[in-house]
Amino acid sequence: MPKGNDLELSRACYKLLHDLLRIQPGKSLLITSDSVADPVVAEEIAKMGEALGAKVMVAWHSSPKGYGALTVPYLPEPLIACCDKTDVWIELNEQWLLYSPMWNAAVTNGRTSQVMIGGFGVERIVRCIGNVDMTLQKEFQDYLVDITSKAKKMRITNAAGTDICFNNKSNRGICNEIDYSKPGAHFMVGQIGWGPDEDSINGVIAYDGSVSGGGDAEFNKPSVPIKYYVEKGHITKIEGGREAEVLKNYFASLNDPNMYIAAHVCYGCNPGAVLGECTAENERVWGCTEWGFGYQGGCYSGGVAREAKSHIDGICLDCNIWLDDVQIEDNGKYTEPHLAEIAEKIGK
Repeated sequence: MPKGNDLELSRACYKLLHDLLRIQPGKSLLITSDSVADPVVAEEIAKMGEALGAKVMVAWHSSPKGYGALTVPYLPEPLIACCDKTDVWIELNEQWLLYSPMWNAAVTNGRTSQVMIGGFGVERIVRCIGNVDMTLQKEFQDYLVDITSKAKKMRITNAAGTDICFNNKSNRGICNEIDYSKPGAHFMVGQIGWGPDEDSINGVIAYDGSVSGGGDAEFNKPSVPIKYYVEKGHITKIEGGREAEVLKNYFASLNDPNMYIAAHVCYGCNPGAVLGECTAENERVWGCTEWGFGYQGGCYSGGVAREAKSHIDGICLDCNIWLDDVQIEDNGKYTEPHLAEIAEKIGK
């Protein structure tokens, strides 16, 4: 019996495997999904993988608590053992395996392409992959990466209170999330991320979208913006409402100084993304920026990962962005001429 979005889901899964991952016959495809994720998406990706000639396995497991290394005590040993033994690993987990030791082993082995789309059910994957014009999206993202990579200093503000400045490091690449064909860490389309020079990050980061770190550190649209006061890349103070107090206590409970260090900053630019209860979608809301603290993957450090017990992300909505004192975004709308031209074609 057909269900809503059945055909649209098939198209989205085909685009994911054929267009973005470019999976080849005979390659191994691992799909992980915890018990609270939507099993329909895992099933459809598996079917599409089989049709494209991949060797498919779906690992459905109980949901861990927290992210990163905090997941390990809750996971079965066979799952831990198999994550770096595949050509492609698609993670659909609500509670992410991202930034865990097995994730790090997979994304650094020179073989595995790991795609993190945790929490994506049918409607989300249709909106954020199936309905996206990937040709225009790639043109937009490639150009945004190009001008950002040339900028030495940046400033980001928003109406919630964000006002943060930092310098970029020329020896650190920028992760452009639209081509998944090479081994390593990949994330949902519509995000561009990098690790700035930590010692240069100073100011205030105000989260008015969402905060996600697993466990108690999960807030959708906080009642009052959660503000990090940052000096030389380190959180020195957390302020806001009741959510800020919970988050402050969660940081303290981990007892890990590295949790307070900035790991990355990202642009959000997926035309289908809407703010809701899924962090991997929230981070791609058009015009937002996203900051992560704690564990820093080698894709952001420019080499060896910086270890931490976990990783906490937060969303700043409707940002203003300057590259070397030239404004490219105003209240969530890209104003740089070429970006604005492509955005209009995309429908943004």
